[in-house]
Amino acid sequence: MGKVSSADKMKTQTLCEQGYGAKTIMAVYPQNFWKLSAVKKICKRVDQTDSATERKAGSGRPKSARLDTNIARVEELICSQEGQSGQHLSTHEIAAKVDTSGRSVCRTAKKDLYCLNNATLLYV
Repeated sequence: MGKVSSADKMKTQTLCEQGYGAKTIMAVYPQNFWKLSAVKKICKRVDQTDSATERKAGSGRPKSARLDTNIARVEELICSQEGQSGQHLSTHEIAAKVDTSGRSVCRTAKKDLYCLNNATLLYV
């Protein structure tokens, strides 16, 4: 069995709200091959939060590359290059100085910084 889809969670939520138990819900949808523990978790979430699909705030993997300190360091390295022709750093060089990946440097520059109109980033 794979993940339970949002539509299936909504169906399960409706039945939980009507007072059906996990085994009864599984009997209503035998073609889905749900695990009993998965249906019980959905019913428990419905009882606690009144929603089967919404996640708790703060759940999920925390940010590690785009922290405020890394953003400030990338901004310092990129924006310090403005007006200096031939003196630019590549994303790979910036990544080595910040100790993160080149892709994270690009993502930080695109999503978090505003000084890039005049700066040049080279993809290496």
